[in-house]
Amino acid sequence: MTEEAVSKPMEIVRGMRGVVNAFFLDEDVLDQMREEEEKVTAMGNIAVRNDGFAEALTRDHVIAIIKDPRFRPPPEPTVLLVSDKGEIMGLEVFPFTAKEYLNREDVVWLSDAFVLFPNIKGVGGEQFIMPPVSFPELNESNGCKDVLSCSPAPTCDLIMRKYYKLQDDPKLASVLVGYNDL
Repeated sequence: MTEEAVSKPMEIVRGMRGVVNAFFLDEDVLDQMREEEEKVTAMGNIAVRNDGFAEALTRDHVIAIIKDPRFRPPPEPTVLLVSDKGEIMGLEVFPFTAKEYLNREDVVWLSDAFVLFPNIKGVGGEQFIMPPVSFPELNESNGCKDVLSCSPAPTCDLIMRKYYKLQDDPKLASVLVGYNDL
């Protein structure tokens, strides 16, 4: 892929509202982050499986985006609580999807941003799954295929920021975008 082709997706990402910084991740930091992701657990020692991150590692390129609160929300949930049988027991909710759950009797609001479905029971082995999330700004029209985004674990975000000597600012968050060349 030519340098011009590689820079087109980066140009698009850097032009998005709320992007403070964006850069390609190199293999060394990705290896460190992969190792760290395997250790992550949630409160109550519930396993966390970052499927989005694992899939991003299979792509030709991974862009790290450092974003502020003006960045657009994800198009679909970035966190699911899944039973040992693969049933969704809970999921992340956004202001634009909250109305779907507001008057339902079969949900419990764990927070303003997460609902549980108490009728779906687990028997142990539940886990939080961070699925790959679409990233419509990159697509075939700009030379990208198999595009996905994900959120790294907070400890991975810190590894990345230290590696690239970036400020650890709690007002900023990161998103990774993986894609293959068209």
